[in-house]
Amino acid sequence: MPVKHDLLADLKIDKEELVKKRGSDPKLNQLVNDYEELDADIVKAEKGPSGSISDDELKKLKEKRLLAKDKIVKQLEYPG
Repeated sequence: MPVKHDLLADLKIDKEELVKKRGSDPKLNQLVNDYEELDADIVKAEKGPSGSISDDELKKLKEKRLLAKDKIVKQLEYPG
């Protein structure tokens, strides 16, 4: 069963702290929005009927999600 990826656990940050940082950093906010959209697309694709998306396409989506997470990590480390 497909599940939403736990970004907060990966970032080792709690929800309140991320909300605060997103509120003061528009770039971080956009990066997190992009990540959440990719994650939702992956969950939807995994829930869909078999063959609705190829394994290759799913792999590419997951790679994009990983890159999006890396950008979030960099933004958290070096805001601005």
